[in-house]
Amino acid sequence: MISNQILQNTIDGLKGITRIDLCIIDTEGKVLAATFPDSERYVQAAEDFVDSPADSQVVQGCQFFKVFDEHQLEYILLANGDSDDVYMVGKIASFQIQNLLVAYKERFDKDNFIKNLLLDNLLLVDIYNRAKKLHIDTEVRRVVYIIETNRDKEGNDLEKVRSIYGGKSKDFVTAVDEKNIIVVKELTENESYTDLNKTAEVILDLFRGSGREVHIAYGTIVGEIKEVSRSYKEARMALDVGKIFFEEKKIVAYSTLGIGRLIYQLPIPLCKMFIKEIFDGKSPDDFDEETLTTINKFFENNLNVSETSRQLYIHRNTLVYRLDKLQKSTGLDLRVFEDAITFKIALMVVKYMKYMESLDY
Repeated sequence: MISNQILQNTIDGLKGITRIDLCIIDTEGKVLAATFPDSERYVQAAEDFVDSPADSQVVQGCQFFKVFDEHQLEYILLANGDSDDVYMVGKIASFQIQNLLVAYKERFDKDNFIKNLLLDNLLLVDIYNRAKKLHIDTEVRRVVYIIETNRDKEGNDLEKVRSIYGGKSKDFVTAVDEKNIIVVKELTENESYTDLNKTAEVILDLFRGSGREVHIAYGTIVGEIKEVSRSYKEARMALDVGKIFFEEKKIVAYSTLGIGRLIYQLPIPLCKMFIKEIFDGKSPDDFDEETLTTINKFFENNLNVSETSRQLYIHRNTLVYRLDKLQKSTGLDLRVFEDAITFKIALMVVKYMKYMESLDY
């Protein structure tokens, strides 16, 4: 459960303070960490000590100690020397490692609970019973972030995010697949959606300069632990919808998805039917680049002819001509609000259909 690196760091730190060499060997005789080079010569003695009824003893001029995890023998710790001072350091070291086992087990249990909570794998009664057992508050404000990083195999990305939030017992950092890191963040009463975006910016800054495309999405704020899975599903949807309709954005909030959220939930056959009825079999993205630029700029300027023509550096009459030409080919006049809405939705539907088709390949 505890990585060899953590064990090594622990005994290195203890040696730095006490100047006494230490070694940790597992119950199968494998050296996991050591502060001196010839630790292998103590393996046989450690294996023999496993079967000994004593919890500590002196062998080959070293103090040997057993480290237990809930009455289960986990490690053999040896401190190099047989004096009283070495015995005391060995006891302190074994106590420290035993506490590490407890802490990591608790984190593992909480991590398991959070994963099952996110994935809706728990009954309502189990959620509250397990939360109580793990000392997790059930009625506080929380929000779920998803960070898509295409994580490296070493797991450095996960630890990078944990360095900010994982250390706080009230925030949880976990992962349910190879691509995404999930942060379940506890919020104060005063934190708003503006603050949530600032938090997302902080997370994004962790990955600047990594050369990878990183996207962050987050759901809505929930007030009870049973609703955390809802915030997670919202964040997942925001991540997908953001890729379709907000490609330029690195951070997407579920609350800002607008009509894209509705389109994302439409079945593809219904989308095809809609496009066929509106455009008589044609596709709105079949227009030339000039026409598409004109349409998009017209929408950006809230159907304002004067402002659109100014930004396109064309005469007002030229823009009117283009809009008239578009009306003849589609039957939709973008200067009329209802037609503009229909056309805008059609463009978004086509974008959604193309994205879903790309996932099938």
